[in-house]
Amino acid sequence: MTTMQSRVETNLKLELGTRRQRGNQVVRIGAVSYLNSKPLIHGLADSLGESALLSLAVPSQLAADLNSQSIDIGLIPVVEYFQNPEFRIVSNAAIACRGPVWSVRIFFRCDPSQVKTLALDEGSRTSAALSKVLFYERFGFLPQTIPLPMTADPMKVEADAVLVIGDRAMHPENFRPSFRSDWDLGQEWFAETGLPFVFAMWVARTSEFATGDWKSKLEQTRDAGIENIRNIALTAAWDYRLTPDQCEDYLTNYIRFFLRADELAGLDEFRRRCLAMGLISY
Repeated sequence: MTTMQSRVETNLKLELGTRRQRGNQVVRIGAVSYLNSKPLIHGLADSLGESALLSLAVPSQLAADLNSQSIDIGLIPVVEYFQNPEFRIVSNAAIACRGPVWSVRIFFRCDPSQVKTLALDEGSRTSAALSKVLFYERFGFLPQTIPLPMTADPMKVEADAVLVIGDRAMHPENFRPSFRSDWDLGQEWFAETGLPFVFAMWVARTSEFATGDWKSKLEQTRDAGIENIRNIALTAAWDYRLTPDQCEDYLTNYIRFFLRADELAGLDEFRRRCLAMGLISY
């Protein structure tokens, strides 16, 4: 059993035995506002009714909201889960990949081994950490990093390489005039480790939410979302400048929505590498 498997199983057993009643207070849930989260939240607000309030934000904002207790449960980046020992995994619903992910890329203006400056998309600290891990593993160095605001145009940033995440990374053809090559970070991680990569999962800050009830609700929502991927694709395609078939392909063949043994092993390996590089503290 991996460290991460042990932590998950121990936390779930503890929380099942120590559940507290929340009464009539509304549970605040935060999820990422990307295409890859759609099957995890499809119909969630309707199924919960007045018992919960769902809000959408970028991954880094969700982690800040969970830390400040502005939300009770969040679909947060895994690096943020590593950083806080109080955080508890709520369910086995997650955003992961085994191989190419399509929506997380580094674009290069020069050969990757010659990169001196790397602009990091501020939307996801997990993707930023993964970029650093891959550079260090491949070349034995870390480029100087600069922030890339979500509103900034990556093609106008003065850097040798640029990390781009989310929906704008799903159109690599738009970057080709300004960049000579790119890495799909899911594929690069899999090539290095042979393991899936987990980007985000449902996490609670306090024990009252890491319970069997919330585990069941979030996993049932995930399962229903997977059953409705075609409908999600038909509805979402226009917003992401993709065809319905491209949306369905992405959600079916690129993204994995389960936190199983292989994903937990990948999570544990990523944590080990981040810890060795001093990117996280425990």
